[in-house]
Amino acid sequence: MGQKTELEILLAVVDHGNFSAAARALGYTPSAVGKRVHQLEQRLKVPLLVRSTRRMTLTGAGRRYVEEARELFVRLTALEDDITDDADTLRGTIRLTSSAALGRLHVVPLVIEFMERHPDIEIELILTDKIIDLISDGFDLAIRSGILPDSSLVSRRLMSNRRRPFAAPAYLEQHGVPEKPEDLVTHKCLRLGQERQVSDWGFNGRQGGNVRLGPGFLCNSLEALHAACCAERGIAWLPEFLVSNGVHEGRLVPLLEDYTESDAGGGVFILRPETAFLPRRVRTMVDFLADRFSEIDTD
Repeated sequence: MGQKTELEILLAVVDHGNFSAAARALGYTPSAVGKRVHQLEQRLKVPLLVRSTRRMTLTGAGRRYVEEARELFVRLTALEDDITDDADTLRGTIRLTSSAALGRLHVVPLVIEFMERHPDIEIELILTDKIIDLISDGFDLAIRSGILPDSSLVSRRLMSNRRRPFAAPAYLEQHGVPEKPEDLVTHKCLRLGQERQVSDWGFNGRQGGNVRLGPGFLCNSLEALHAACCAERGIAWLPEFLVSNGVHEGRLVPLLEDYTESDAGGGVFILRPETAFLPRRVRTMVDFLADRFSEIDTD
């Protein structure tokens, strides 16, 4: 990583809220970040930050310096990026996160393809089903599926996220095929649980509404539910992007096809922090992912 200016480091501290978070985003140690900010304060001969054990705030001078210097920094960075736009080679690092199942199936192959096209780009990809704070953890992009909550992040829809119940043929032979959502109460249901919140299976259709589910298996991993479903352990509520191969090969069967889920599954989105300046390498990756995901989407 190239040497950061004192201004870049100060802006990172302000944006991330403390030295530790800024250090993680910049790839420095907290002590190194604190030292560079202290050097800037010594050079300007004024304190810029008020430090305490719980929070960090700007002084009056610090607030004025950050507001005006940030605008100049954004303009300078945009100028440098415009100048380098004439070059064919993209350089730099892109930090990206995705949910585990979606990441392994679709994001990883596309990231590999992107790196083949742009060999001077370094990608840091984190696959996790936990929701990462892009700003405090210093990420450029996130790919997430489901219903998009209200957020300060900028979003772009990549594809649909249709979900429905699936089961293995052998399970259905033994336990029968549910004809309506209410029949699920008598079946073993494989359910997704995330951070103490258990997902509901909502349906619209002949009678609609949420239904009671039979006891089965609770897990925080879609891939684990998919594996249990293929192993004939019960019925799972899964996104079509995860089960398409299994359905094609006859290992899984879609159920209750006359019904649709009440929230329509939301979609798959690419998210980024709202910033005044977006590096060309990040813009290029966003456009690339949007184009390639549109080829995957079945809607």
